[in-house]
Amino acid sequence: MSDILLQIKNISKSFKGKKETIHALSDVSLDITKGEILGLLGPNGAGKTTLSNILATLNPPTSGEVLMDGVSIYDDIVGYRKLLGYCPQHPNLNPNFTLKQNLEFDGLFYGLSDKEIQGKIDQLVEMFTLGKYLESSSKILSGGYLRRFALARTLMHNPKFVILDEPTVGLDPHIRRQVWKCIQMLKEQGITIILTTHYLDEAEVLADRICFLDKGKFLFMDTPEGLKKKHDNKSLEDVFIKLFEEE
Repeated sequence: MSDILLQIKNISKSFKGKKETIHALSDVSLDITKGEILGLLGPNGAGKTTLSNILATLNPPTSGEVLMDGVSIYDDIVGYRKLLGYCPQHPNLNPNFTLKQNLEFDGLFYGLSDKEIQGKIDQLVEMFTLGKYLESSSKILSGGYLRRFALARTLMHNPKFVILDEPTVGLDPHIRRQVWKCIQMLKEQGITIILTTHYLDEAEVLADRICFLDKGKFLFMDTPEGLKKKHDNKSLEDVFIKLFEEE
């Protein structure tokens, strides 16, 4: 059995601007392995969010294909979406619902029975320590709890892999560490994670491999330790500073 979950083959994405065509991604190819945390890194405008949106089926590629088990995800996009969990940078919760009602709605959307929904909610509440806020609106949550809840909601339908788009942006350092623990728990459950982040320390701690994009192009992919060893640096931040200075 192959260890490859997704194959991204020659993906390009262009947008028509007012004056010119913007090439957000140019011929990007890479494989995503089952059970890994793959960190997508790069400067602003590198194409990280564009690639995440394509994998989340929010935006189709201009050319190229994404394969799961050798078959295009667009051959059965509904089936593919049932296997996918997407956690956007800004959680899109219904503020008029309690947290429990938000979870129940997600469960119904994915076709879970009432019994399955309640069982999953009980599991997620324990996993993310959400019990005291379950009957409250998202309006009262701190940034850290809002992130925890967004992660819990992403798992409501038992996805095979999840896309986390800047999951700790704007959070205080100690809250970021709490979210890191939640992400590591997901990996321990065998869930494949695609992590888009600007934080090099975050990628260094969490990611099994780093995929670096710049100006819409795939530059390289390696483990954090492999990158540090190759460039003779003690941290990923030092590696990328060196790379940009050389560029």
